[in-house]
Order: sequence, then C-alpha cells, then structure tokens
Amino acid sequence: MYISRRKTKQIQVGSVKIGGDAPISVQSMTIPHPRDVAGTLAQIQRLEKAGCEVIRVAVPDMEAADALPKIKSQMTTPLIADIHFDHRLALKAAKVVDCVRINPGNIGPWWKTEEVIQAVNDNGIPLRIGVNGGSLEKSLLEKYGYPTAEALAESALNAVHALEDVGFTNMKVSLKASDVHMAIDAYWLFAQQSNYPLHIGITEAGTAMTGAVKSAIGLGWLLSQGIGDTLRVSLAADPVEEVKVGFEILKSLELRCRGVNVIACPTCGRVEIDVVKMANELEHRLGHITTPITVSVLGCVVNGIGEGKEADIGIAGGQGVGILFKKGKLYKRVPSEELLDTLIEEVELMAKEQGGDGLSGNVPETADGIPVHLSSMGDLSLSPIRSASRELPVLPRPK
Repeated sequence: MYISRRKTKQIQVGSVKIGGDAPISVQSMTIPHPRDVAGTLAQIQRLEKAGCEVIRVAVPDMEAADALPKIKSQMTTPLIADIHFDHRLALKAAKVVDCVRINPGNIGPWWKTEEVIQAVNDNGIPLRIGVNGGSLEKSLLEKYGYPTAEALAESALNAVHALEDVGFTNMKVSLKASDVHMAIDAYWLFAQQSNYPLHIGITEAGTAMTGAVKSAIGLGWLLSQGIGDTLRVSLAADPVEEVKVGFEILKSLELRCRGVNVIACPTCGRVEIDVVKMANELEHRLGHITTPITVSVLGCVVNGIGEGKEADIGIAGGQGVGILFKKGKLYKRVPSEELLDTLIEEVELMAKEQGGDGLSGNVPETADGIPVHLSSMGDLSLSPIRSASRELPVLPRPK
C-alpha cells in the first residue's frame, strides 16, 4: 500500500520541522497550571522521556505567561503557548516560546491578530491557527446554523487568507471537532484548498480507551490519505498515554518506526501461558527502547512460529517448556517460567546491536519496503471509497 503524503509548506517549531518532507511529529499538552513550574516541568520530563516531540502549555492568564521563561529554560523539547481570548498573553509568550497557538473564534477583532502577527514575526516563530468546533465565529454559526465541517474549513481558510493578505505565511493549521466525521470532513476540505501544514487531532475525544479508538479512526483515515504533518491524541488521561497512542497510530500505518511493537494472539483454550499478562509486562518493561523491533507473544505452539513469522523475535507457550523464535525460525527452547525474562534479554540485546533510536532519518521514510510518497494537492486524487464521508463543496476565497 502506498501512502501519498500531501505536499505542504514546511515550518520550523524550535528544533522540529513540520510539513514538507519532515516526519509526522507527535505532540501532547501539559495538565498543571504553568504557575506550578515544578509540576509542569515534571510532566514535561515524563513526556520527553516518552518521545514527545512538541509540548504545548495552556496560558490562561498573565501568571501563566510570567512562568513561561522558567519552564522554557529547563526543557529541551519545543514549547507552544496555547492562547485563547486575551491576545496580550500571546504578545508576551511570543518572546519565549517556539510557537503560539491562537483560536480565530475567540481571539477578538482583527487588530488583535495583527499585533500577534507582529509579535511572532519579531521573534521569528510560527503561528498555529487552531479552529475548534466548540468556538466558531458567531457569523459562521449564523450562516450554517450549528458547527459543521464546512464552517470549520471556512473559519480556517478565512484566517489563512487574512494572514496571507498582510504577508504572513509562517503558520500551521488545525480544524478540530469531537465528532469524528466532522473532523475528517473539515480537514479533508481544507487540504484540497491549502498547502499549509496541518496539526491533526480529534478534540475532547474521551477517556483513555474511547479517546484512543476515536483518534485511531479519525487520524488513521486522514493519515492514510496523506493528510497530517503533526498530531496530538487528546485523551482525558495521563498525557504520556497520548504520546504512546500517537506513535502506535503512526506505527500501524508504517509512517514512523519507533520502539517495540508487541503483537499477541487473542488467546483461546489452547494457551499454555498467560498471554495477556506477558504482553502487558513486555510493553511496560521494554518501553525505554526506541529501536523499532516487533515482538510476538503467542499462547501455544500449534501455529506459534508460523503466526509469528512477521515478528523479529517472539515466544510461544508450551506445557512446561516454550519456544523462542527469531524471524520465524526456532531459536531455542526455554522453561515456561523463564520465557518472559529470556525474551526481554534478547530484545534488549537486539536493540543494542541495531543501535539508533528509530527517530532519525528523513522522510520519505521506508518501513518494511513500503515507501511513503509525497504528492502535491493538485495531484492528490481520492477514489470514491476513500473520499470524505460525504460530498463536500469547494469554498471560494472571500472577497
């Protein structure tokens, strides 16, 4: 399967390139109020350890803005300030952070946006236009009656065109909704009419489980169509879980290769080992490894090696003795009580031998021989089965 990535303008957020031929980056957002500098930094350090590549903090007031220099000075990952309502917060944050996010639906009159543009320009940082279904402009709600994909896309396009009219192009765009269909349609609509890099996500997706499912469906569809340059999986959970799910989505589509990929059988009456416990323990104990390695855990030897032949290494349970296999071939037999520890030792050895962190290299990336292609929007044609969930209009540029 070929994934033709939409060819977009590239911007720089701190040390991370977004858009163009850059790898799709994974973002998250901290929970504490920035006044709690220690708490915010503790969470940032955990996110960095999990592989988060861009971190956003809410800046709801001047106290939060005042805390940004202390936070920024003690982190290595690019920092984004999330601004709503008060544009003065953006003016102050722009002196410190690597990117500023504003919402055209609540930032206020145009002159305020112009001041923000001047501030980010003066500091050489990009702007994120963050449209949200819950805070659309009043004029668009009156036009469409309620939040729709068309309203989201029109809000984003209006903002982009207004910024372009004053010569500003250093931006990325997001069009988020909690409804998966609406978000997909909005991003798809915008992507047909603009080549700015897209930050994709499903907002207010839900708890760790439901949010992961919604995000996998929504972001997975968009990414499979080549839409998306950076992403955040929004969960009502520990932000570290957002990073894990984000990378799993990218790994599943073979757009990024990072860390251990644990595959396991669904279990049945033939299992000779506790597959569920072992698979979960593997993910936990091998979470520090960033080298891409596929590890298989199978409950019995009936189809063990055959079912695990796509894995780099794996185990299959047996009565008192299990087998450890590599690349679909028997490597050795191991007492059942030693299977897990032996597998972990072998995986860590493989990671050490392979070296690297699974994150380096430039896109187009190749994973298991599946190339990732770049295409211009003019060449991106979607077959009917892969089109958006319904027929969408082309929105004209406002006069």
